[in-house]
Amino acid sequence: MSPRTTTPAAPRGGAARPRRAARARAATLRNQLMQSVFLPLRQDRTARLDYAAILDGHTVNLHARLPVSAGLPESAEVVLSRGRRTYTAEATVYAGPDGEALVDAVVLLGAEVGGAPAGPGRWRLRLRLRSGRRTRTVPLLLLAPPVPYEGPTRPMTASSVTGERHRLGRSFRGSARVVSTGARPAAEVVKVHLTHAGITVDFRLLGTRADQPWAEFVASGRRLEQPVTGPAPGTLRVEVPLDRMPPRGKRPDHWDVVLCDAGGRRFRLGRRLHDVRNPLRVFAMRSLAITPPGLPPMIVQPRYTPAGNLRVTCTRMPEAG
Repeated sequence: MSPRTTTPAAPRGGAARPRRAARARAATLRNQLMQSVFLPLRQDRTARLDYAAILDGHTVNLHARLPVSAGLPESAEVVLSRGRRTYTAEATVYAGPDGEALVDAVVLLGAEVGGAPAGPGRWRLRLRLRSGRRTRTVPLLLLAPPVPYEGPTRPMTASSVTGERHRLGRSFRGSARVVSTGARPAAEVVKVHLTHAGITVDFRLLGTRADQPWAEFVASGRRLEQPVTGPAPGTLRVEVPLDRMPPRGKRPDHWDVVLCDAGGRRFRLGRRLHDVRNPLRVFAMRSLAITPPGLPPMIVQPRYTPAGNLRVTCTRMPEAG
């Protein structure tokens, strides 16, 4: 019987590093081609974006410099198109300090916020310029994607209203695009109300539906099933009495809240649609000292984990022994 050989396990994350390196090399080559080839060829036929960002998950902010051949148009609008679907947004044209023609524009994405109902896909961004009876359409050239900034907040990756995700991209030749995808399935917390009797959590579903839903409050070795109601259109609610959540010892019990449905799906309740880097600190909630009937006093603290999941910590008060 021949000895069995064992193949060493690949280092964790080793498979991802070559892919990241390949993407970085491709991005570098792309920028070189854009700067040396496409930009000189297209500079008289495109509007160059000096600033482009989606700041709140659904509002596109643009500042562009028009080509010299365009002069100073009387008016302009942004054209957002994909296939036969086209939407427009007004833009402001004005002369810069050196006489150059500049354009500022704001484009809302999503019918729920009064903007373009841009569904999933890649949407072209262009400028339509008007001077008298003459109309001209030029692409918007994006030389580099927006760079994430540092600080207590970060760029919004999804709309706080719809949960849909929009980001700025570009074609191989540098033309600006809006890349849209649907909302990720999630149970988004709307409100947490804590009283001496219990906890009420209002939440909404994004990117999914729940068939015959219920909620579970889950701690180590413990599970409480609670019904889910619908107090208002688009809002779901779960309530749990605190006398069912006493800590079993001197160490605190940490309860997570999970939405379940008849299809076997499970979603952690939490806050995802925000731009803060530390939800535990920013979305802090008050704690409450209670004494459930027939039980020792305890401290109840709802909070959000660093990942944004809702968690309820119940701790026996020190004087309770």
